[in-house]
Amino acid sequence: MADDNFIREVNEEYRQDQAKALFDKYGFWAIGIAIIVILAAAGWRGYDYWQSKQAALSGDAFGAALTLADQGKTDEAIKALDDLEKNGHGAYPVLARMRVATALADKGDYKGAVAGFEEVAGDKSVAQSIRDIANLRAAYLLVDHGSYSDVAKHAEALSDDTNPLRFSAREALGLAAWKDGKPADALKLFDEISGDATAPAGARQRADLMAGLIRGSGDAK
Repeated sequence: MADDNFIREVNEEYRQDQAKALFDKYGFWAIGIAIIVILAAAGWRGYDYWQSKQAALSGDAFGAALTLADQGKTDEAIKALDDLEKNGHGAYPVLARMRVATALADKGDYKGAVAGFEEVAGDKSVAQSIRDIANLRAAYLLVDHGSYSDVAKHAEALSDDTNPLRFSAREALGLAAWKDGKPADALKLFDEISGDATAPAGARQRADLMAGLIRGSGDAK
């Protein structure tokens, strides 16, 4: 037991001597690095807190703008959204741009709305999923306010079998084809949707309805 205690004491003294030697040699730099690490961690936590707080404020502002839009105060909503686009944080500036385009469509400014969605769709700094949704929104507006080629420019790439938005994109293309006097093309698209078990139930029901309408008209050859 005495030997064990002696060995522990020797080891402890040895470690202390080593620590002292290391401190004498590198102590100043070690303290400096430790201070830098502590300050960096504190700075990051502070910045993260600030970002979270600003994003929360932007979320409140976005909600207030949506309330204005729901109340029919479209111009006030657009003004609030424009301010959020310029000064917001997190994802809210992009969401504001999308909602401004929707508000313009609500006002009947379809050209401005399509331009707004196209601007988001063409912005490579925006997440691809949001850009795809912007293209789809533009496509649906162009079904009634553009040509088939206008719709196809926005929706065709989204109709690929691997794209999550493919069923909505095909629906837009089918409606545009039918409106453009291409019932056979429209019928093919609607049949693709209604015959796909992975399509949402609502999309299949609408596709069945449109396919039945086209077949009943006798236009599809």
